[in-house]
Amino acid sequence: MATTIRSATPADVPQILAYIQALATYEREPDAVTATEEGLMRDGFGDRPFYSCMIAEQDGQAAGFALYFFNYSTWMGRPGIYLEDLFVPPEFRGLGIGKALLQRVAAVAVEMHCPRLQWQVLDWNTPSIDFYRAMGAEFMDEWRTARVSGEALMRLAEAEGKQP
Repeated sequence: MATTIRSATPADVPQILAYIQALATYEREPDAVTATEEGLMRDGFGDRPFYSCMIAEQDGQAAGFALYFFNYSTWMGRPGIYLEDLFVPPEFRGLGIGKALLQRVAAVAVEMHCPRLQWQVLDWNTPSIDFYRAMGAEFMDEWRTARVSGEALMRLAEAEGKQP
């Protein structure tokens, strides 16, 4: 069985959304996805793409994806890559597809002279943690993720310019 990794095209958008929904279900948040095909098309394939995506195929059949975007390290003064999602459906696991996707994204980082590739993984997801450790990932347990979204984001933005 041959695995190939290729850049996603606009025709892949329905599959990308299906993988995002499947990943959300795996991560115990099946109702959290609000992404749409239209939004994925606009944000990944429009005039100013905000993300890039790789599709894995196993014998010509879609078998996983990796979605990533560039970030920037002020300390290093260099761009990096943030891997937002990596997902392989259960029926394709154990075939090296996740490893091939991660290797391809790492290759993009090297090609683009990015000194690092980073991502997050849920603390209960031991299969993924073990997989990432085996790929050489270091875990930064001292760092905490901070997020402002929804109404809290709106309030924070509204406060801009209202300081005495």
